[in-house]
Amino acid sequence: MTRHPIDNRHSLHPSHQSPPSLTCRVLLLLDVQVCMLSSRKEGGVPSSETVYRNIEHILDRARSAKQPPRIIHIRNSGESGDPDTPNSPGWQLVFPTLEHEFVIDKLKNNAFAGTRLAELIPRDAELIVVGMQSDYCVRATCSAALGRGNTVILMKEAHATYDRIEVWNGGMVTIARDVESEIEAELEEAGVNLLCMSDVPHLFSDR
Repeated sequence: MTRHPIDNRHSLHPSHQSPPSLTCRVLLLLDVQVCMLSSRKEGGVPSSETVYRNIEHILDRARSAKQPPRIIHIRNSGESGDPDTPNSPGWQLVFPTLEHEFVIDKLKNNAFAGTRLAELIPRDAELIVVGMQSDYCVRATCSAALGRGNTVILMKEAHATYDRIEVWNGGMVTIARDVESEIEAELEEAGVNLLCMSDVPHLFSDR
């Protein structure tokens, strides 16, 4: 399954004519890029098909909500030769952005580091997180948001990573699903709220 790159040249600066937005709620899409959500054979995460469908569903719900959240797409920029090298096919966002949505490029796991993300997310905002990778950008960004005082919600089955090779344990492999579960438990212990896909119908309404 190939995710075709899209043209985001017109989405980097949101339109001044934004639809009504519930500014205290933010949907943050972390590294939802072609290189991550291609088929496994093409280098995508093992659960790429499921995660693609789930993130698409969440994004559709957010956009059609009576009081839509602020929607922010984070795009990782890798080094030369990486699958997400800037302007390469793998670097492109999977889902076309709308004019009033924000696109922020980052260089570090923590999406707040070295970017203007903090300007777009009030400290009292509820932050709904989806994307990749669970044990890198998702973990780092959720932790940073908690540190700022944000309420953070991580959507189960809408974040993902790769299998982990345990270098210090004889090269054993921890499958991606187990790594994702470890991160969920770690972040929940730190104060992140975990929600399931069955919660999506009420995610962007008053709760």
